[in-house]
Amino acid sequence: MKFKLPVAVVAFLNGWIFSLLIAILIATSIKSSLADWNTVPTGSMKPTIIEGDRIFVNKLAYDLKVPYTTIHMAEWGSPERGEIVVFYSPEDGKRLVKRVIGVPGDTISMEDSKLYINGKPLTYRYPEESDFNNFLVKEQYRDDTIIEYLNNRIHPVLILSHSAALSSFNTKTIPEGKYYMMGDNRYNSADSRYFGFVDRKLIVGRATAIVISLDINDMYKPRFERFFERLP
Repeated sequence: MKFKLPVAVVAFLNGWIFSLLIAILIATSIKSSLADWNTVPTGSMKPTIIEGDRIFVNKLAYDLKVPYTTIHMAEWGSPERGEIVVFYSPEDGKRLVKRVIGVPGDTISMEDSKLYINGKPLTYRYPEESDFNNFLVKEQYRDDTIIEYLNNRIHPVLILSHSAALSSFNTKTIPEGKYYMMGDNRYNSADSRYFGFVDRKLIVGRATAIVISLDINDMYKPRFERFFERLP
């Protein structure tokens, strides 16, 4: 004899499963279109963002997309120089975190690690002790950190003199609808120097803060000093 669940139980389970599916759909739609957090697995944004940081991504910073796609339903802003954004790599589709260096119409070049935008060199200076504290620069990065001024934003960059990474390139003009991205870890970052310009539609949103941080080299121990810190 086959066992049959009472009709009331079957109806309850069907309703519960339907409600669960709707809840999952709503939650994932919000994650896809409104806000998300992004785990940082590499050091390409050192010393600003380090491995194990979980950063908050505002997906409504510039536009509203159709959930689960890169199709724009509406746009109300564009990334600006100096902002940190999450985007899909034009090379392999991986999600990356970099800083916007150039916007459509800009000319950009680099000479001995110094950037020039629209023919003008950016301002650089050696950091002060307060910079290390304000930007949460870890001790092991201090000797190789300098401060860069980009579009009224002040942020640290990591310069490793022994690296063989691309430290100079000729002037490039950024096309309409494209952006030039670079990591703050200038000598250990796969960025626009290698994969070229990033199309506007590939930009997911603006990274605004570190939500939590876990030390991946120390049994994922929480780094509480980095919790809820805004990104420069």
